[in-house]
Amino acid sequence: MTTEAHTPRPGLLTFLGGVGTVTGSKFLVETDHARLMIDCGLFQGLAELRRRNRRPLPLDPADVRAVVLTHAHLDHCGYLPRLVRDGFRGPILTTPDTARIAELILRDSAHLQREEADHANEHGWSKHRPAQPLYDDKDVENALRMFDPVPLDTDIEITTGIVLRLHRAGHILGSAWAHLTLEDGHTIAASGDLGRPVHPLLRPPEPFTGADVLLMESTYGHRHHEETAAREWFAAALERTLARGGTVVIPSFAVDRTEVVLHQLTELRKAGRLSAHVPVYVDSPMALATLQIYREAFAAGSDQLRPDVLAEGPTALDPEPFTLIRSLQESLALDHAHGPAVIVSASGMATGGRVVHHLARLLPDARNTVVVVGYAAEGTRARDLVDGARALKMYGSYVPVRAEVVNVPAFSAHADAGEIIDWLRHAPPPSAVYLVHGEPEGSQALRDRIDRELGWTAVVPRSGERVLVR
Repeated sequence: MTTEAHTPRPGLLTFLGGVGTVTGSKFLVETDHARLMIDCGLFQGLAELRRRNRRPLPLDPADVRAVVLTHAHLDHCGYLPRLVRDGFRGPILTTPDTARIAELILRDSAHLQREEADHANEHGWSKHRPAQPLYDDKDVENALRMFDPVPLDTDIEITTGIVLRLHRAGHILGSAWAHLTLEDGHTIAASGDLGRPVHPLLRPPEPFTGADVLLMESTYGHRHHEETAAREWFAAALERTLARGGTVVIPSFAVDRTEVVLHQLTELRKAGRLSAHVPVYVDSPMALATLQIYREAFAAGSDQLRPDVLAEGPTALDPEPFTLIRSLQESLALDHAHGPAVIVSASGMATGGRVVHHLARLLPDARNTVVVVGYAAEGTRARDLVDGARALKMYGSYVPVRAEVVNVPAFSAHADAGEIIDWLRHAPPPSAVYLVHGEPEGSQALRDRIDRELGWTAVVPRSGERVLVR
């Protein structure tokens, strides 16, 4: 008597987050024998999105075999401690640099959540009695023990018949796009956040080589980055503000964006457009810790760094003289500083962190300028500023916006629409491209462009939708 060999069923892909928004990226891949997640991020921005962080996932986290993490930004890794609290016990597979940076991100996230809950309980502004953080330091420590760093460009067998390979994505240090081979031989790729070929520090993304199904980010799916013009806008904004005796505050993501901003300030120092007498304050403990990781990558000659910048050494990130602001007391002391200055502070979307108290002080004065240097999601203070808000709510009251606001989106580390098309165009067509991690306008514009220029099937999925991988 012969037994017919079992034929694996097609994999199943479920969109748990990162759909219709640039936050909360979570994608579930199910096969006959395993459940995997690609990314596990927090929702940010609009209150309705943030509330989704409190809703239980439509699965038992204990059933998830592993998480594949493309990079360390909070909207991709920030839900991991909660997943662990709720029962996840598998490995978190990612690159070594992502593991190091994610540790900083997650520790900071738990700290900020505790501060917010304490402030809400003290001042009574939360709907919850008492307000509780989504997770705490213990949850973060438990999650960190599950990180399992793996090298780029190496096949890793997650479980029998399922193989992972990570490729350089050029978005931030350690970022990768992921390629999964499932039990039935079909393949799925996830871009994570795709970097740019003109990133000032990092090498370009490794080209897309093909997959049956592709999860493609679409943050700037409707935009073209004006690289040269943007750098001139940035320089001119600094010159205008400093000439009138004002302060420039740059809300900047602690990971990568601060490094890019410091590199640009270095270039302006060299060109004589930023006087050595103007102090540059870097006010974000996490940004300083990340800066150290980047400097160590320089010292180690990391192959993720551009060869021309690598030749400069760590001084590529040192716009001397600049001042590292470490303690909260030092940060608050900047409120008493007057005269021309530049403050680089997190968070990039001004949703929290030290930049909020700098904005509260500086926004009412027309001599000052806020430079927004990256993507500002809907529902964030940075987006409100870009959209022309005349007042911002901070610490329970409204602050008038009289300062100049300059938007420089080309400083973003996300590929624009043309760069995404170029990354795709030399690969064989997938059966479907699912456009994720984008607001509706960007995702729909990129869908139309992929159809028009490549002739591929591109779809903007719905939250919670399930599709076959084949």
